[in-house]
Amino acid sequence: MMNSKKVYIVFGVSGCGKTTIGKALALELGIPFYDADDFHPESNINKMKAGTPLNDDDRQPWLEALVDHIRSCCSKKGAVLACSALKQSYRETLQSDLKEHIKWIFLNGNYNLIFKRLNEREGHFFRKELLASQFGTLEKPKAGISICLTKNVDIVKSVVEIIEEIKLKFIEEELRDKIIKSQIGIIGLGVMGGNLALNVLSKGFHLSVFNRQVLGKEENVAKNFVETHANKKTSLLGFDHLSPFIDSLETPRTILIMVKSGEAVDAIINEITPLLNANDCVIDGGNSHYKDTIRRELSFDTININFLGVGISGGAEGALNGPSIMPGGSKKGYKQAKKILDAIAAKDINNTPCSAYIGPGGSGHFVKMVHNSIEYGEMQLLAEIYQLLRYVAKKSPEDIATIFENWSTRKKNSYLLEITIKILRKKDNGAYLIDKILDKTGQNGTGNWSAVEGIRAGIPIDTIIASVMARNISSRKEQRVLTSEIYRLDYKIPEVEETFINQLEEAYYVVSIINHSIGFDLLQRISERNSWELNLSEIAQIWTNGCIIRSDLMQTIALLFSEGTYQDLLLFPEIVALMKTNISSLQTSLQSGLLSGFALPVMSGAANYFFAYTTANSSANLIQAQRDFFGAHTYQRIDKSLNDFFHTDWKI
Repeated sequence: MMNSKKVYIVFGVSGCGKTTIGKALALELGIPFYDADDFHPESNINKMKAGTPLNDDDRQPWLEALVDHIRSCCSKKGAVLACSALKQSYRETLQSDLKEHIKWIFLNGNYNLIFKRLNEREGHFFRKELLASQFGTLEKPKAGISICLTKNVDIVKSVVEIIEEIKLKFIEEELRDKIIKSQIGIIGLGVMGGNLALNVLSKGFHLSVFNRQVLGKEENVAKNFVETHANKKTSLLGFDHLSPFIDSLETPRTILIMVKSGEAVDAIINEITPLLNANDCVIDGGNSHYKDTIRRELSFDTININFLGVGISGGAEGALNGPSIMPGGSKKGYKQAKKILDAIAAKDINNTPCSAYIGPGGSGHFVKMVHNSIEYGEMQLLAEIYQLLRYVAKKSPEDIATIFENWSTRKKNSYLLEITIKILRKKDNGAYLIDKILDKTGQNGTGNWSAVEGIRAGIPIDTIIASVMARNISSRKEQRVLTSEIYRLDYKIPEVEETFINQLEEAYYVVSIINHSIGFDLLQRISERNSWELNLSEIAQIWTNGCIIRSDLMQTIALLFSEGTYQDLLLFPEIVALMKTNISSLQTSLQSGLLSGFALPVMSGAANYFFAYTTANSSANLIQAQRDFFGAHTYQRIDKSLNDFFHTDWKI
């Protein structure tokens, strides 16, 4: 059961029973027993007799003497040593380079129990008045086994019971040591976490999973997952307690957290941090705000633990079959996790993983946030195009699906277009399901975050804001129904020409380009502000497969940005030529839609952005004059040096 070449250190505060249990354990194992108190120099003993607590300087020669003794015991039969070892630093000193030869046994009792024992003990130099200082000094261990001295509040365990419990726990520990250590652990087995776990298993990695226990809601989730998905090719271990879950991982550990962003992530981090060692890698794979990620990385950095904020896109299907992965944070942590991240990621047309190191701090989660914002724009754009085809061109959902299929063959294909085609063809009891779905849209917050960041940084993000506002107003369903009855506006839908559908196709592509240009511009500007040095070509490549916004256009963008120095997407000659040819189709489509009484926020936002972007002389001169009139904010003049600022008394 227990290797006699080991040194078993029984530790805890004075009065916990170290000597009694240590002697009994030594007798059980047939090896010598030693009491660390016997190794104290006389000066220490005198201080303790006088009721003066020892300080770290007092303990240093004592610890050094113990290390020499432990080393001697390891080379012989082994031993049992009773020692207070109250601080983790003392335990680190004692095990020194002998970590593999030492087993720790912590005797854990409450203050009242220990005080009672000391009160009854005679002939020992330790005075019971020092007990409070010992409990104050005690740092409960992260490793080894812990033995509670009581069965319940009133009944104290016998020596025999404690020895049997020690033996049982060491048997369990030795069995755990024989189990293959997992290469990665996943915390949270929701839809995304569970599917990522299956993805990891399918790539041949040994895996540990943890899920909390919530009575009546989340019971035996990890256990059931293991029973359902265990196979002979890889090791799969399930846990509903964090300590054994952490112990099951090979070191340095790699842990992927897949829980709801915000407080839940911090709660998990607070629970696992005391169980971790230096150089472990913690990964947050949820949709966390990038500033939370920066805060968490800085906190982990102080204790030499690597932290990654990783954007993961692709939904449930992507998580299972290969998502797009955007890791940011500790570069050392990324190198540790790279093998697994690359393996589970989607692959591009060149079979390159759609995963690459994004940059420091919260850059990974920021890039995922912008991905989601581009996604917001693309989804709203398709909804607006659908509305125009359905109610202006008077096409059925099946007709629209066929039109979209034709577009997809002309270098306009995307994942969102593909799923929209399937949605439009889905029927429920013979009727189109789309017509039965409530027009009230939810959101997860990432679009809002991007809108706020763009506004704070003074970056124009018209399509992103428009898509977020469209979702916001959709949520006011009851008010929209009421106001439609109050106004009863009777819009006359204009007759459209046969070319209308072709114009819509061109408008769709134009708006999509503008929406992507806005997203990548946001990435570039915030990257410059934070000195992230984002590689936009690499980000576009990551987004060519696995993620929600994968598309033919993204393939083109990846190639365009690979040319070198960054410039706005709208400035590439190929894009300029396309926009000049097709922008009139956006104008025509908007005219027909607005005259019909349909809100087209993203199409309008894209048009507003583009026309403002390509206008040399705007109306902003009037705004600047107004600001100077009421606030004396000054202005610059086109006929003077731009280094000079002017103020006019407009009332004279």
